[in-house]
Amino acid sequence: LSPDEDGICSGRYFSESGLVGLLEQAAELFSTGGLYETVNEVYKIVIPILEAHRDFRKLTLTHSKLQKAFDSIINKKRMFGTYFRVGFYGSKFGDLDEQEFVYKEPAITKLPEISHRLEGFYGQCFGEDAVEVIKDSAPVDKRKLDPNKAYIQITFVEPYFDEYEMKDRVTHFEKNFNICRFMYTTPFTMDGRPRGELSEQYKRNTILTTMHAFPYIKTRINVIQREEFILTPIEVAIEDMRKKTQELTAATNQEPPDAKMLQMVLQGSVGATVNQGPLEVAQVFLAEIPADPKLYRHHNKLRLCFKEFIMR
Repeated sequence: LSPDEDGICSGRYFSESGLVGLLEQAAELFSTGGLYETVNEVYKIVIPILEAHRDFRKLTLTHSKLQKAFDSIINKKRMFGTYFRVGFYGSKFGDLDEQEFVYKEPAITKLPEISHRLEGFYGQCFGEDAVEVIKDSAPVDKRKLDPNKAYIQITFVEPYFDEYEMKDRVTHFEKNFNICRFMYTTPFTMDGRPRGELSEQYKRNTILTTMHAFPYIKTRINVIQREEFILTPIEVAIEDMRKKTQELTAATNQEPPDAKMLQMVLQGSVGATVNQGPLEVAQVFLAEIPADPKLYRHHNKLRLCFKEFIMR
């Protein structure tokens, strides 16, 4: 092993037996962390070395560990983490001012938990009255901020993948491993309100790219790129209908079947009491052919979404 730029190997060179020992330790750590798929990748390097040395005792042990890892993949339900975008604003932060990070938190961490923790930590640094958490995910206008305060904006984000990536990211593990792009959405209307009628509801999708991929040796990574996309009301409706169809598909194909989950998804999809549900979407956007030719394509997309939804 040649030493890498961080000097992790400290310039030492290991024999094959030493390398096998290190890799076995790595496999144990991956297994403890619930990353069972990576255990298989590590042993792909180890097994040819053991075979070359005819070390059948260790091969037996290795294959038993692999069997245990594969059993865990099949039978264990895993939660890999929750992600938040944290932005710092104010001269009190020094170099952190206007910096954005993505934080990886333990599974099922709620927004109030990380918010309370960061507010408490920086409150000790600058004083409780000097720290304020920005509650929404709208773009921050620094001109409206108090220069004597430190502001923290915390937003829940989800891993984001392009459509072509989803072909290779099939399993729950693949959707939570080696990820560096995250997305959050901000609803808004043209008159400044966050929420409005279906016909005036816009949405801003913000995609963040981090310097390194998660999981990483640190639990927060700098954001190095930001992209924003504005969705018009009909595009928001298309996205919502696709999401409902995906939920319905997942609920009907679940193994073993879960009648309670299916009941909840169905009720949320077609219940008469649901405001702004599929029925209202159809009445608002599909009642008439749009006058603007630019909307024909979106109109047709939404019709196809309803066709798929009804089939499901």
